Amino acid sequence: MSVLLILGIVIIVLLVVLLARRNQGASEATRLEDARADAQRWYERLGGQVMNLHADEPAARQALADASERYNAAGGQLQQAKTTHQFSLARESALEGLQYVRAARVAMGLDPGPDLPPLASAQGVGQLTQAREVNVQGHSYRAGPQPGADTPYYYPGGRVQGRPVPAGWYSTPVWKTALGAGAGVLGGMLIFDALFSPGFGDMGYGDGYQDGFQDAAGDFDGGNDLGGFDGGGGFDGGGDFDF
Repeated sequence: MSVLLILGIVIIVLLVVLLARRNQGASEATRLEDARADAQRWYERLGGQVMNLHADEPAARQALADASERYNAAGGQLQQAKTTHQFSLARESALEGLQYVRAARVAMGLDPGPDLPPLASAQGVGQLTQAREVNVQGHSYRAGPQPGADTPYYYPGGRVQGRPVPAGWYSTPVWKTALGAGAGVLGGMLIFDALFSPGFGDMGYGDGYQDGFQDAAGDFDGGNDLGGFDGGGGFDGGGDFDF
């Protein structure tokens, strides 16, 4: 094999490598721009809702305040985002804000608007379908599927301290580190136990949940008023929970 032939092969290989790298860089740039545009689109949509909606009703006002908080968070994330993952986080914040907007519109008696893409953080946690009340350390805590004077705090669903917290309306923001009732860390754990066990939480939704639900419900005795909890009716197979 002549030197010229070997040199030609080397040049061809180098050209192929350079072309592949260029295509890879262009593809990554395209994905980054798509992620940025998608996050920006939801952010701007959230901004329009936050600026134009106003409410006097406590539940709607609280939901709009939470939506505004997510709007500010998404804006800060967008300014600092440099990767597709970071843009995805900004998109998630904007979508979460729009979930609060939908909740506010419901509380105001308005059409909630079109469905939104599901939140990654709320995957598999379900939503409340019945009202429920428990008593922990002398305090009453309520949760349900509809806003009310006793349940003005909306939560779009997520996991707190490893426990799935379903979407719904709550009497106090139990998902926050600083509990609204001032119950403290221990009290917060007790609230989670009362509200979410044995229906879901410690068993882990989607991971052997249905098999272990009935036994766990029969064994549980937390000494709290579980509001007529029915161990057999809490799960309807579609991610909704009857509290």
